[in-house]
Amino acid sequence: MTFTFSLKSAAIAAIIATGFSAPVLAHGNQVHIQQWGSGNGVGAAQTGNWNRLSVYQNGWSNTSISAQDGNGNRTVIGQSGFSNFSSTSQAGNCNIAGVAQFGSNQSATTSQSGNCNAVGVIQLGNGNSANTQQYGNGNVSVIIQD
Repeated sequence: MTFTFSLKSAAIAAIIATGFSAPVLAHGNQVHIQQWGSGNGVGAAQTGNWNRLSVYQNGWSNTSISAQDGNGNRTVIGQSGFSNFSSTSQAGNCNIAGVAQFGSNQSATTSQSGNCNAVGVIQLGNGNSANTQQYGNGNVSVIIQD
């Protein structure tokens, strides 16, 4: 084991242990992740070109899962508080999803298949749940809960 390999391994372990991730650029797909608190988790998969994902989680035990397949899709997730869950799935081109949860114990699930669909979910209080499924082209859905 070389010194450089050991140093890289230690740096990666420190990043994983602290739950902090720096902005990442992967094959033209942009992934921006910022997490504070403890026990937050993010899982993301992107195929295609120019897909973007931005996740901000502040608090603890928040979970975000996102999958994008196509071109020009964008996902934005922001969670604060604790025990929030969000899941976004997009297949097609130029789809947009946005989730913002500020309280605790909230759940948002969005699924889009087609082209140029948009979803926006904002949940402010505690214990709200939202689920959207869109198929086809040009669909728009907005859910706001307090």
